[in-house]
Amino acid sequence: QVQVVESGGGLVQPGGSLRLSCEASGSIFAIDIMGWYRQAPGKQRELVEDITIGGATHYADSVKGRFAISRDNDKHTVALQMNMMEPEDTAVYYCKAQGVVITTSPHGMDFWGKGTLVTVSS
Repeated sequence: QVQVVESGGGLVQPGGSLRLSCEASGSIFAIDIMGWYRQAPGKQRELVEDITIGGATHYADSVKGRFAISRDNDKHTVALQMNMMEPEDTAVYYCKAQGVVITTSPHGMDFWGKGTLVTVSS
């Protein structure tokens, strides 16, 4: 089975920075896309930014120029560097491993982490 675990959430002041990390573990051969989603209270879960195995990224307009995603394909990890944070960034952030190919099956599957809370407040 595959596990996805996030870390790095916490409280940060407006204008500050925070770095989230995520690791997928298990009998993984490859992961097509790794990404970060967030869900604020009373709102739907939304994509923040994701990155393909080839390095192509896709991000929400609201984080353009402020957030940056990176991944290590060999370690099955993905990180999200968040700068110039705003109160509107407050949410539970979830890591998603999409199109995970494990050693015992050729079919790609998706896995989610349990989330980490990020609060931007003075």
